[in-house]
Amino acid sequence: MAASLAVVSSLLGAVGAQAASPSTQVVGYHGYHLRVPAGWPVVDLARTPGACVRFDVHAVYLGHPGSQADCPSHLVGRTDALLLQPLDAVSEASSGQDTQVAPQGTATYRPEGVAPVGGEIHLAVPAAGVLVTASFGASSAGVEQVLRSGGLSSDAVAVPAPRPGAGAVRAAAVPQAVPQDVPVQPGGYTGSGFEACAAPSTAQMSAWAASPYRGVGVYIGGNSRACDQPNLTAGWVSTVTAGGWHIMPIYVGSQAPCNSFGHLVSTDPATASAQGAAEADDAVTQAQSLGIPGGSALYDDMEGYDSSNSSCRIGVLNYLSGWTQELHARGYLSGVYSSAGSGISDLAGQYTTGAYTLPDHIWFAWWNNVADTDAGSYVPAADWADHQRIHQYHGGADETWGGVTINVDGDYLDVDGGGSTPPPPPAKYWVDTAPSAPVYASATSTAQTGTLYAGTNYVYCKVWGRMVGDSSVYNHWWLRTDPDVGPAGQYVSAYYLTLWGNDQADDNNGNVIPDC
Repeated sequence: MAASLAVVSSLLGAVGAQAASPSTQVVGYHGYHLRVPAGWPVVDLARTPGACVRFDVHAVYLGHPGSQADCPSHLVGRTDALLLQPLDAVSEASSGQDTQVAPQGTATYRPEGVAPVGGEIHLAVPAAGVLVTASFGASSAGVEQVLRSGGLSSDAVAVPAPRPGAGAVRAAAVPQAVPQDVPVQPGGYTGSGFEACAAPSTAQMSAWAASPYRGVGVYIGGNSRACDQPNLTAGWVSTVTAGGWHIMPIYVGSQAPCNSFGHLVSTDPATASAQGAAEADDAVTQAQSLGIPGGSALYDDMEGYDSSNSSCRIGVLNYLSGWTQELHARGYLSGVYSSAGSGISDLAGQYTTGAYTLPDHIWFAWWNNVADTDAGSYVPAADWADHQRIHQYHGGADETWGGVTINVDGDYLDVDGGGSTPPPPPAKYWVDTAPSAPVYASATSTAQTGTLYAGTNYVYCKVWGRMVGDSSVYNHWWLRTDPDVGPAGQYVSAYYLTLWGNDQADDNNGNVIPDC
């Protein structure tokens, strides 16, 4: 850690000497500066391109992450950390529609009342040509305070502000292979695989064609994903799968409530289920942005926990049930990665009860150094027996193939799309809404999670909830949709429909929107 997180004092600049306090330091980059805790190391990625950009430790990273970062294989969790990059096509390709833009000529962070989600905040500062990624754990208050300290120096050089959704639009400006149709992942495969905390470059993957592996686990998202993913794009997925690799898409979301990570599952069953559904929606969004099609399995990473704690166990089971239900509703198969002795054995204990919706695939961590899918006493041999298993049998090992060394966890796969076949994605109903409207996680919530822009939008279904409006113009119906800002699968009030009256919820053609 000490070698890769060395403080680069020359980057602090004169402004740091003027504005820092005994407990803080001022870090400057491309004319943008902000105040961070004095103990945070500052890593110049141009000087150390192999440094691993980790969001599970306090640090400030400056520059574009390298394509061949040296990361430990299995990091999980997030805390307060910063990545400052040039605001260009490379960095915008990894940003999203939730990127906030500082007002013209300023470095002002203005969150507009929407609570940050997903464990990170993206702030574009066109006045200095900088894109900031700020990660956080249980609370965003610390990094938001840091972002509010941002300012500009005389050497700041402005660049054009990114357009809304520029992350998706401008990704094509990054040199990469033209994406081709990607088959269902991981598809049918029996054999060895590995995971690395940061997706290897395509050059590294080509070198590893000399290995016995043909399965590769990649971390596509989640509020507990620890490593930055500079290589992971739709072009990478297309190139790697065309090269014969089978991808296991991993989503590192909220963790068991009896763990100490920053983002935790609730012990309330209904809330936990809703968390699982919301994070499944986000996983689908991330998968689709990478070109991973419906019918693929998406694997939730639920790290090991104390399964003797009943409220903790019940929270996890409800979260995973909500995860699976929502993935099926969105046209994907559900997978769960966990310790054989906690998450997986708890799921196995519910195999015949009917109390929870169970995943289609299990991925169990049992480091017995045996490359097979036998889960021993943790899972009966008859359960998940139709090519539905992955076994992580060792971890944290440096391996070298084709002259390239990567720190990996080792897996053995026996998968072939086994389990229930998910239904097709739900139908979309098109409606006109105005003005731009707040969205919420449920029809009764009052905590805004995003925004649906005015215009013609699609919705999936409706639920009855709290009234929006007044005694003369009102609506109790809420419509499930994927907003322009915020996570997918949120609810907008039918009050904002432009064509219909009180307590009506029809689409633009007059069709009644079905109940959720």
